Amino acid sequence: MSLMGSLYIGSSGLRTSQNALNTTAHNMANVGTPGYVRQIVQQGTRSFNTISVNGSAIAPQQLGIGVAYSETKTQRDLFLDKSFRKESGRSAFYEVSTTTLEEIENLFQELDGEAFAKALDNLWRSVQDLANEPDQASRQSIFVQRSYEFLLRASSVYQGLADYQDNVNQSIKDDIDRINEIGHSINQLNDQIRRIEAANVEKANDLHNIRDRLVDELSVLADISYSYDVFGNINIKIEGNDFVKSDSMNEISLHTDSVTGFFTPYWRTLATTYYDVFGEEQIDIESAKVFNVTQTISSEMNTDIGQVKARLLGRGTHRADYQDIAVSDPNHPEYDPERADHYDRNISQSIIMNMQAQFDQLVNKVVEGINAILREAAVEAETKDPGSTYMKDAYGNYLQVFTKIAETEPFSVKNTLINNDLRQAPTLLGFQLDDGQTDYETAKKIKELFDSKEHTLNPNVQTKINIAGYYNAMISQVANSASVYREITKNQQLTVDQVDAAREMVIGVSTDEELSYMIQFQNAFNASSRYINVISEMLEHLVSTLGR
Repeated sequence: MSLMGSLYIGSSGLRTSQNALNTTAHNMANVGTPGYVRQIVQQGTRSFNTISVNGSAIAPQQLGIGVAYSETKTQRDLFLDKSFRKESGRSAFYEVSTTTLEEIENLFQELDGEAFAKALDNLWRSVQDLANEPDQASRQSIFVQRSYEFLLRASSVYQGLADYQDNVNQSIKDDIDRINEIGHSINQLNDQIRRIEAANVEKANDLHNIRDRLVDELSVLADISYSYDVFGNINIKIEGNDFVKSDSMNEISLHTDSVTGFFTPYWRTLATTYYDVFGEEQIDIESAKVFNVTQTISSEMNTDIGQVKARLLGRGTHRADYQDIAVSDPNHPEYDPERADHYDRNISQSIIMNMQAQFDQLVNKVVEGINAILREAAVEAETKDPGSTYMKDAYGNYLQVFTKIAETEPFSVKNTLINNDLRQAPTLLGFQLDDGQTDYETAKKIKELFDSKEHTLNPNVQTKINIAGYYNAMISQVANSASVYREITKNQQLTVDQVDAAREMVIGVSTDEELSYMIQFQNAFNASSRYINVISEMLEHLVSTLGR
């Protein structure tokens, strides 16, 4: 090769070393940048010049013409990326579930020894005192007052559950808005990356890093799957349906329930429209829902992935009450065989609705039980004497401790009030039979209502408990579930940290390593420079010598 041609070898070394130095400096400048992935320069050889071809030789005689800069690429491990994103989504699912249970624990204020437990205990004590001295005005007054406090505190607890349900509902909307925002950003990045890499000359590595970081965030919010096409696009599916595809994005819409205001995410492209009897357009989202919350939650089936699904399960679909349990209980008078699996399908997996239904059932048993006992006493007295006024008010109506807000609705927490007449004049109870005798039997039945073990938390629990035991069992259920979920969350976070550490070893930037590479590339740059200087001196010597 001529000396002039040898200069190209040196210049190729300079350019390649300079690109490597620039890349190393770029790595070091982004050591603290979230989502940044270390970049490396790939080097190769330029095309060889063939001097001669000899058939008897193993290979032709060739001369190299320098080093070639192939590309600057990022270091990623696709397996670790997929594992990290799946485990992050699963970790988010259990973290949200744990937080929900802890909020419910705080709502009942059992940690501080306050609130409903005390109100229930006070009511039970007043019932015991009433059973001993039912004809005493002070005992009757305390019983009515404790009943009022019980109902007041019950309403406060149930409203707290409803308010938290609304908070979770708003969080669902915020998460879906963020998912759509991420989708639009990834779609735009797909377009930018495609334009930059179309000529197959340059790699949009920094844009790839931004896009991958968004995919990481998306994997926390929902269960995703993804793939890359030959044009550099990333195609993403959420819960098995297309979300981002090449140059398009399928936005998730929210359906708002007209009664509860609850949001339900659905795919607009899969929903069907129809017109109601008033000629107004309506949307049927049943087959277009993004998340299937009726699935059994299982790590084996990967149905426990994603923050949004955990929020949807925690919130539920409506404000639950005792009827959601009653229709599934064969022993309940309101049992409905057609809805026997209603609790298992729609209530049991929702943390908040499960607590609402069980708590409302407790209040309903107390309210309906006391009213039924008083009514039974009045009916029995009326049977003996049609003109009896025992356990009746001034208008001849049966005396009830609790009344309804809406007469057509059942006795639930949200539809129950204390009898205002009785609250103002507790002695209306009297417990004095028409013959002047004290009605110990009725007072005893109220006590037995609280003391008899004939209640269960839900259709899936067979252990019979009394009223006080019911509440304790309900709180224990929450505490045990929270403890289990905390342990799962802790273990899951360890898994995420381990995968993240392994991934960081691949994609992370080490300043010490980059400094060693910088010295290496600097030396290579200096060597190429000295090589060019030697060739230049040789040329100068030849020109000077031949020119004499």
